[in-house]
Amino acid sequence: MSPISRREFIKLCAGTTAAISMSSWLAPLLTEAAEAGAPPVIWLAGAACTGCSVSLLNSVSPDIKEVLLNTISLRYHSTVMGGAGEVAMDAMFKTAEEAAGKFVLVVEGAVPLSKEGKFCTVGEDPKNNNKPYTFDYLVRTLGAKAGAILNVGTCSAYGGIPAAGTNPTGCVPVSEVIKHNTMVNIAGCPPHPDWIVGTIAYLLIYHAKSPIKVDKHGRPTMFYWGTIHDNCPRRQYFDNGIFAEKFGEMGCMLELGCRGPYAHCDASTRLWNGGVNWCIKSGGTCIGCTEPGFPDGPIYKRPVDIKLGPEIGISADTAGIALGALTVAGIGAHLIGNVATGRIPGKHEKKEGDH
Repeated sequence: MSPISRREFIKLCAGTTAAISMSSWLAPLLTEAAEAGAPPVIWLAGAACTGCSVSLLNSVSPDIKEVLLNTISLRYHSTVMGGAGEVAMDAMFKTAEEAAGKFVLVVEGAVPLSKEGKFCTVGEDPKNNNKPYTFDYLVRTLGAKAGAILNVGTCSAYGGIPAAGTNPTGCVPVSEVIKHNTMVNIAGCPPHPDWIVGTIAYLLIYHAKSPIKVDKHGRPTMFYWGTIHDNCPRRQYFDNGIFAEKFGEMGCMLELGCRGPYAHCDASTRLWNGGVNWCIKSGGTCIGCTEPGFPDGPIYKRPVDIKLGPEIGISADTAGIALGALTVAGIGAHLIGNVATGRIPGKHEKKEGDH
């Protein structure tokens, strides 16, 4: 075997990681989905930026052509379908009738309820003087007939950005509009294409025999199994109490508002763009976009103070957040130990140079 350079070795490792992230176990799943003759999928888009659809279109392994032609039977999607207007709406309603109890309803975006839902409309009803269909009406009507509902993105799963702040349009997550025995939340702003494709494939093939496992927030545990903090490449800085004070500095980025200790997903090991990059590697912080509270305030501002114990109060920027500690009790003990030994300053201690 001929020797390889360090650069070639790193490139090989990166390529292997990218392949493992999707192909090693999801590729057979997608093949089986194609062979099974997958039930149809109806994709509705409401109060959102279409970022989740764009994320799906950026699927790398398999690419979007393979997904649309051989994995799922996408009957309606206003962004990618060729049809439009009355023809497209008729196809959607016909699919819902013919495949009642079998089709998968994918919802992208929050549901506006103010002004009788008029803040978001999709198509028109030719039988009712072309009165617009509200997104609220479509979610309720189609959701009642679907075999499963998949909320793609934090907006449909938890309300997200449209429901944040004053929320004049009265946006709510899908779960507040319709109750369904099978509702899965693919959280993220946007979610990784692997999370979307993999979850849809699983639902189409195995759900009847083995319901997909979800956490307390409805997210599939096969993708949302740990926190960003668990496998963060900057974790060693946190362990040694080294925190960056501005972007571009080496160190843990908790003081810059990183939500990694309580953000659940596998982005730190799966990576984005075919295994090329992700939020932390690109120099940004984790903004916690997979969590129900997102956005919980200014993205690049440290979270509120957290109490780790009756005598120990440390701010989230230096503690890594008790919310992270709540995920695994060991992190809490680890934080307390670091505070006690002085490796991480307490809430009321000042760093050298502070005023």
